This record gives sequence, C-alpha cells and structure tokens, in this order.
Amino acid sequence: MVSVGREVSASAETIFELIADPAQQPRWDGNDNLASAPSGQRVRSVGTMFTAVLTHSGSVRENHVVEFEECRRIAWRPAEPGRKPPGHLWRWELEPIDAAHTRVTHTYDWTELSDEKRLPRARATTQDALRSSLDRLAALAERA
Repeated sequence: MVSVGREVSASAETIFELIADPAQQPRWDGNDNLASAPSGQRVRSVGTMFTAVLTHSGSVRENHVVEFEECRRIAWRPAEPGRKPPGHLWRWELEPIDAAHTRVTHTYDWTELSDEKRLPRARATTQDALRSSLDRLAALAERA
C-alpha cells in the first residue's frame, strides 16, 4: 500500500467534484493511466460503477465504488468489464481545515490483490506517482 497527503487551498466540495466526476479524472491523473471517461457518471453512492478507458491499452475498466461519503471519502476497485475486481483499491480522503483549505490523502492499496500478474505493476506504483496525481488535482482545484 502507498499513500500521500497534502493541504490544498480549495474547499472540500471543489476538490471532491473533480474526483467524483470520472470525466474529470484524466485531467489530473498523474499515473498516465486514464485516457478518458464518459460524462454523466458522477458518483453519488457505494455500489455504483463507472467506466474509464486506459491510456496504453485503450481497454475499458469498470470501477466499483466501495466507499463513499460526499465531500469526504471515495474509493473504488477497478475490474475488467464483467469480471470481479481482483482486489486493488484507489481511495481519496478529504478533511476540511476551513472553508478554503482541505487536507487530501490519496491511497493505492494492493494488499488484497489476488491477480498475481498485476502485482509487479501494483508494487511499482510509488508515492511519486500518487503525489503527481494529487499535485495535478490541487492545481486544478486551486484555479477553480
């Protein structure tokens, strides 16, 4: 598991909209993983699923939302279409400091990953990769 956090000079609401709307995610993805996501998939609850297209393969991933608290937390488990998620998880946690500042933590957790083929890439996801996404997200939110 790897995790990074930082303070962002934006409200939790502004930041969360960029995360919970999958169509916005390719704008801040610092892992060079997401090419696109269809609009109209704004996440609003646990149990929903959104799709995204991967950069390198062009394949679609179904992302199953497993944690959700509006403006506070969202987490999903990606899977190939029609298949059970193999166990890795992307999580964002937001802690409002005040109306214009938020502590944001981004986590990638592969500890339950059952697909051995994916373990090398999962373990290669570093704090730097997560920090890149968090910094890009912060830049967008702070300009909003």
